[in-house]
Amino acid sequence: MIKKAILLLLFSLAGFAQELPPILKYTPEIYNAGNQNWMISQDSGNFMYFANNEGLLEFNGSEWTLYPSPNETILRSVKVINNRIYTGCYMEFGYWQRQPNGTLKYFSLSKSVKKDILDDEQFWNIVQYDRWVIFQSLSQIFIYDTKTQKYRIIKPKTGINKVFTVDNTIMYQTFGEGLFEIENGRSKLISNNETFLKNKIVNIFHVNDGLLLQTQVNGFLEYKNGAITQWITEADDQMKISSIYNCQMLTDGSLALGSVSNGIFVITPQGKLKHHITQNKGLSNNTALSVFEDKDKNLWVALDNGINCINLQSAVRSFVDDTGFLGTVYTSILYNGMLYVGTNQGLFCKAYKSNDEFKFVAGTKGQVWSLYEYDGTLFCGHDSGTYIINGASSVHFFSESGTWKFEKHPYNKNLLFQGNYHGISVLEKTASGWKFRNRIKGFDYSSRYFQLAGNDIYISHEYKGVFRITTDSGYNKVLNFHAYKTPSKGKNASLSSLNNDIYYASKDGFFKLDKKSKEFVKQQKLSQVFVNDEYISGKLTPDKTDKLWFFTKNYINYFSCGKLNTELKHDIIPIPSSLTNSMLGFENITQITPSTYLIGTTDGYYTINMSELAFNRYNVFITNVATNVMNQNTVSQPVSSEGSFGHSENNLTFSFTVPEYGKYVNAEYQYMLEGVQEEWSEWSNRPFINFKNLASGDYTFRVRAKTGNSLSVNTAEYSFTILKPWYATTLALLIYLIIAIIAAYLINRAYKNYYHRQKEKLIEENNRLLEIKELENEQELMKVKNQQLEQDFENKNRELAASTMNLIKKNELLSMIKDDLKKSGEGGNIKSVITTINKNINEDDTWDMFKEAFNNADKDFLKKIKKAHPLLTPNDLRLCAYLRLNLSSKEIAPLLNISVRSVEIKRYRLRKKMDLPHELGLVEYILSV
Repeated sequence: MIKKAILLLLFSLAGFAQELPPILKYTPEIYNAGNQNWMISQDSGNFMYFANNEGLLEFNGSEWTLYPSPNETILRSVKVINNRIYTGCYMEFGYWQRQPNGTLKYFSLSKSVKKDILDDEQFWNIVQYDRWVIFQSLSQIFIYDTKTQKYRIIKPKTGINKVFTVDNTIMYQTFGEGLFEIENGRSKLISNNETFLKNKIVNIFHVNDGLLLQTQVNGFLEYKNGAITQWITEADDQMKISSIYNCQMLTDGSLALGSVSNGIFVITPQGKLKHHITQNKGLSNNTALSVFEDKDKNLWVALDNGINCINLQSAVRSFVDDTGFLGTVYTSILYNGMLYVGTNQGLFCKAYKSNDEFKFVAGTKGQVWSLYEYDGTLFCGHDSGTYIINGASSVHFFSESGTWKFEKHPYNKNLLFQGNYHGISVLEKTASGWKFRNRIKGFDYSSRYFQLAGNDIYISHEYKGVFRITTDSGYNKVLNFHAYKTPSKGKNASLSSLNNDIYYASKDGFFKLDKKSKEFVKQQKLSQVFVNDEYISGKLTPDKTDKLWFFTKNYINYFSCGKLNTELKHDIIPIPSSLTNSMLGFENITQITPSTYLIGTTDGYYTINMSELAFNRYNVFITNVATNVMNQNTVSQPVSSEGSFGHSENNLTFSFTVPEYGKYVNAEYQYMLEGVQEEWSEWSNRPFINFKNLASGDYTFRVRAKTGNSLSVNTAEYSFTILKPWYATTLALLIYLIIAIIAAYLINRAYKNYYHRQKEKLIEENNRLLEIKELENEQELMKVKNQQLEQDFENKNRELAASTMNLIKKNELLSMIKDDLKKSGEGGNIKSVITTINKNINEDDTWDMFKEAFNNADKDFLKKIKKAHPLLTPNDLRLCAYLRLNLSSKEIAPLLNISVRSVEIKRYRLRKKMDLPHELGLVEYILSV
C-alpha cells in the first residue's frame, strides 16, 4: 500500500506542470442544491440534467432549476429518453415531462408495481433498449415497455451490481453469480468465470469483436471467445489505488474514468494516459460519482461536492498554479525548446510540451518584467537589472537600474536599447559578448514603453504623458526634449509599433505617429474598438507575425496589416477579461509557435491554439415568458404557443439561453420587440430582458445569439397580444356607440324641447312684456288716479282743516260773546242770547259734522283704532280724530268745549286705555295707525 501511495505521489509530481483543458466549476452555492450528484444526462436541446441529493437539477446554460424529488429522497439516477426525463430514487421511479409554461412535471411509473418494490429499495441506474426503459436497483430489474406500459421484472438470487448496454445487448452483473445477458425478457448467463465473480464491473464496452470491461480496482479486462486477459494502460497503478466508480467511452474512443479518491482519468484507445485531473489540478473534488460526455464533447463530472465541466475539445489549455510557487506570469518566451515564464517570483523554465516541473532559473529571484530573444541571445528584464539566460542559468551584467524592455536598432545589429526605471540604456555586442555601453544622458524618466525612429526616441510614461527625445548620432546624450500635449497621459496607456508605424493607445483611443509632422493623430476607426467594448487597458503587444494585441472587457483583440491596403484589420477572440485573470496594465501574450499563444495570468497561464479555435453554432431558446400585474408576483406563461394577456398584465420578462458550456466562450444576445423596437439591440450577455407598461396591441419578440464569432442557427420568436382594457374592447365600443346614439337622440330631443321651451318662453316673455306694458299703463293710470285721489284727499283735508278751523273760530267767537254777555248782566234778553249761543256751539252737532268730513278724508281710521282698542268711548275716538289731525290741546279744547287742562287729562287717560309704552308718544302712535 505504501508503495502504491509513493507511485501516486510521484505521478502527481510528474504531472505538476501539465497543461489541462479548461474546467468550469459549479458549486452547490451556484446551483443551489445538494452537494452530491449521482448521474448525468442531456436532452435534444442540450439542456443538462443531474440526479442530485435534493432532486432533479436542470441547467440550460444560463440558469439552474431544481425540481425536488417526488418523495423528498435522494435522486439516484437520471436518463433522458426522447422527450421524457426518467429518474429513480428511494422506492420510486417515473419520468418528468415539459409543460407548456416550460417547467417540468413528474409522473410516477412505480405506482402500478408498488407491491413488487422491496422495502428500502433504491433505483441506482436507468438504461434504454429500443422501446424499453430499464430501472435497476441493487435487488431487481424493472423492464418498462413504453408502448404497452407493462412491466417485466427480473429478480436474481443475489444482488445486482449494475446493468450495462453494449451495442444491442443488455447485460448485468450479479454478486457471486457472474455476468448475464437479457434476452426476450429473461436472464441468460454469459460467464461465471472466477474473474467476474471476484471483480466488480464498472462498465462494459464492445471493442475489437470482444468486450472491454472496466473493473473497480483491477483495471481493464478483455473478454473474447471465452478468454479473459488484462488490457494494460499507463494508469493501471493509479486505478488500483483509486477505486474506479464509473467509466464512459468518449466519441474519439478514449475512456473517461471517475474514481472515488483520485479524480478522473482520460485514457486514449491505445492505453496512454491523456489526462489525470485531480483536486490540486483544478477539479472541485476528488470523488467523481459519474462522468458524461455531452454533444459538444465536453466531459461532465458529477462530484461528491459539486459539478465540473471539462472542455476537452477546447483550443485553450491552462496551467494553474494553486501552490503559489510560480506566481503571476508577466512575460514568456519559447527559446531553444524551453518554455520560459517570468513572474513576480523570478524566472522559471521547462521543456516545452512536457509534463516536467518548472525549474527556477538560478539568480533571478524577484520581479521579471520582460524576455527578449535577439541574435541568438535571451535577455531578461528584471527588477534588479538585466540578465542573459542560458538554459537554467543566468548572467547578471547590468545592475544600475531595473529593466523594463528591449528594442533593437533598426540598422546596427550590434546595438540593443533597454528601457530602465531611470531612462534608456544602450547595450553593445562585442567580441567577448554583450556589454553595457552607456546610459543616454539628459533623460531619466522611467521608460517602460519606448520606440526608436532614427535618432528620435518616443517614450510613454503613464503619469507624465508622451515624450520625444532626440539624441546625438551615437545615442550618448539628449539634444532635444519635447513633451506632447496630445495625446494626453492615461491609465494603463502604452506605446508600440506595427509594420514600422508607431501607435499609442489609452482610454482616449488609438493614435498613430505622423512621420512627417512627428505628431500623433487620432485614428477614429481604430478608436471605435474602445467605444464598442469597454476600455480596461491600452497595453499593446506585437508578435512575430505582425499582429498587435490588446485586451478589452469582453475580448482579446488584435490588429493585423491588410493584404490589399494599408488599413489595419481588427479581429477578436471572444474571451472576456473576467476569465483571463490577467493583471490590468500588465496583460501579456506571447506567440510560442506559429499557431499557439501563451497568455499570463495571476495564477499561471493558458495557451490558445489559433488553428483549433472554432466556435460551434448553437440554437437559442426562449426558456420562460413571465407576466405580472404591477406590484404583484410574476406568472410563467406557455412558451410553445402564442400568448394573449390582459391589459393589466403588460409587464413581461423574457428569459432565453444558448446551451453551451465552454469556459472561455460567452454567449451574447440581441433582441427586438416588433411593435416597440424595430432594430436589434446591442449585444449583451444578459439572458433575460424586461418590458414594462406595454400598450395594447400585437407584438413579436425575437432573440438571436452569438458564441464567439458564430451566430446562432436560429432566431427564437414569441408572438403575443396585449389585450385592450375592458373599456376599449369591441363590445365596449359597441356599447359606447349605442350609448352615443341614445345620447344623440336624447340630446336632439333635449334640444328640440329646449328650443320649444325657448319659443314658449319667448312667447310668454312677449305676453309678459305686453302685460307689463298694460300694467305699466294701468299703473300710470292708477298713478294719475292716485294723484287725483291724493289731490282730492288733500283738498278734503284742506276742507276738513278749514271747516275744523271755522268751527273752532266760531265756537271761540261764540264763547267770547257769551263771556262778554255774562259780564254785562243777566237780563231776560241776555239769557235768550246766551241760550242761542249755546245752541250754536252744541258739540254734538259739531262732532257729527266733523266726523263725516273726517271719514271722507281718512277712511277707516276710526274703525281701525276702535278694533285695536275696543274700550275706547266715542269721546276717546273724537280725541283720537283730533290728534290724528295733529291738533294741539289748545286747539282741541274749544272743539270739546272744555279747558286745555281737561284736554291734557283726556289725553293721559286715552294713553292709559291704549296701554302704550312709556317711550312711545300718543300722537306718534295715532299717526302710525
